[in-house]
Amino acid sequence: MRGIVKQFPGVLANDRIDFDVRAGEVHTLLGENGAGKSTLMKILYGIYHQDKGEIYVNEKLVNIRSPLDAIRLGIGMVHQHFMLVPTLTVAENVALGLPSSRKFLLDLDVVSERIKELAKIHGLYVDPGTKVWQLSVGEQQRVEIIKILYRGASLLILDEPTAVLTPQEVEELFRVLRSMINRGYSIIFISHKLHEVLSLSDRVTILRDGKVVKSLPIAEVTKEKLARLMVGREVLFQVEHPSTELGRAGLALEGIWAQGDEGRPALRGIDLEVYSGEILGIAGVSGNGQRELAEVIAGLRKSTKGKVFIKETEVTNWSPFQLLEYGLSYIPEERMRDGTIQKFTVEENLILKDHIHQPYADGIFMNFKNIARESERLISDFDIRTPSRYTSLKSLSGGNIQKLILARELSRKPSVLVAAQPTRGLDISATEYVHRQLIEQRIKLKTATLLISDDLDEILSLSDRIAVIYEGKIMGVVKRNEVSVEELGMMMGGVHIDKIK
Repeated sequence: MRGIVKQFPGVLANDRIDFDVRAGEVHTLLGENGAGKSTLMKILYGIYHQDKGEIYVNEKLVNIRSPLDAIRLGIGMVHQHFMLVPTLTVAENVALGLPSSRKFLLDLDVVSERIKELAKIHGLYVDPGTKVWQLSVGEQQRVEIIKILYRGASLLILDEPTAVLTPQEVEELFRVLRSMINRGYSIIFISHKLHEVLSLSDRVTILRDGKVVKSLPIAEVTKEKLARLMVGREVLFQVEHPSTELGRAGLALEGIWAQGDEGRPALRGIDLEVYSGEILGIAGVSGNGQRELAEVIAGLRKSTKGKVFIKETEVTNWSPFQLLEYGLSYIPEERMRDGTIQKFTVEENLILKDHIHQPYADGIFMNFKNIARESERLISDFDIRTPSRYTSLKSLSGGNIQKLILARELSRKPSVLVAAQPTRGLDISATEYVHRQLIEQRIKLKTATLLISDDLDEILSLSDRIAVIYEGKIMGVVKRNEVSVEELGMMMGGVHIDKIK
């Protein structure tokens, strides 16, 4: 890719970018959110078309106008969110979109045999006749890779491929990718996890503000140097985690059961205690009951059995408003849907939940002077990058929206905080900021914090104790410094702590 330029209204997403990948190498594309990585890869895969610049494949100038053009040129992409039909088999998913060898029907036996061949060659073992919904997340990812290999891809674009995998599944994926590299395939790897970049890559290109900052061999970089190139300053990776004296149980769950959206049990007898001054991390592969757990505690989902206590008072199935009044703050997983109102201003979103109380209200009247003063203070204290407090929320970046939610929820000085995926989709700078705020809340206010995250590094960095959830059950609760990543991975895969220790 030479001199690639792509402009959207008001945004220069790619500014004369040069990028290349050689046969038999892993070339990582690194950068913060908004740096231009996704735009560049969407151009290569034919979803967007560049305004200026040229693309060469095997030294030949090409014009990629659609994903079909990219596939014909041997370029395949595995998206972060898998493009599979759960009710179809592996073979049927692979066959979708393929030209038929018969008049009306595709010969699935032929497809199945080819899948078995590819699986054997690359170690991507999966049964062609199995329904996709029956597969683990790691197995579903194998199907996505098989899909693009079936279509003849020699260059694979992998967008955040480890985001939903257990540590063991990550190791297995990397083994497969290294095997493919040895066979001459090329891989473009996109990831926020710097230790994975260092482990897998041959070269790395860093983007910032739509431009290439540096492109260099992986042997010449460290984790600290990569972060500095990404954000333009030193980054604190390990948040200071001073010990603190624990108080009584701020939050307790006893035998909690709850239904998922499809009417099946999503939580199966959850027992947990979170003490004042403690961060209890909930680890697990996405989709094992984490969302339902947060919603039950926050009053957004009814429990069918069991009890919830806050400060030793039973609050089972209380309304969100009642829980709010009793000292619960909630950072939701879906910050745009559940945490903010997009058509409201920054100021209006900052006072949500407490707008009927002092200092924002005097009786039935709003105190606009106090609202303005407090909004400006929170914008300053939490470094919310916004032109003004009157700016519409929808014009803010994801990181600044998350800072706004943090400002609102933490400024309430809660006794219990539920933080669900607090840094999902955030770049290194915003993530570092969120981590500091959660630790400060723990120390200064002795908040009992339940941290739910798919990022195992985040769980290990912030938590005092870690509980692992699998299919709605707790596999074990352990102190952070008394468990290995391998043991956590086993529990995330469904092995109870009693069978490990």
